[in-house]
Amino acid sequence: MSEPGHETKPVASGAFFRTIKMVAWSLLGIRKNSELEKDAAQVSPIHIIVVGVVTIIILVVGLIVLVNVVVAK
Repeated sequence: MSEPGHETKPVASGAFFRTIKMVAWSLLGIRKNSELEKDAAQVSPIHIIVVGVVTIIILVVGLIVLVNVVVAK
């Protein structure tokens, strides 16, 4: 059991997919403040970190591939 005053909030089963959506919209820069507050209350910080790191890796690899394709032509 947890100590009094240190309740943990349950994470919804669809929270990981909500995190992916949240990070995608945040990267595009089109997030409503009300949606940000709603998402912040429902997603896990670990999910945000994992999705953010994976997204940045995909973005960097995609840019490297694009540059190599353009330079090769």
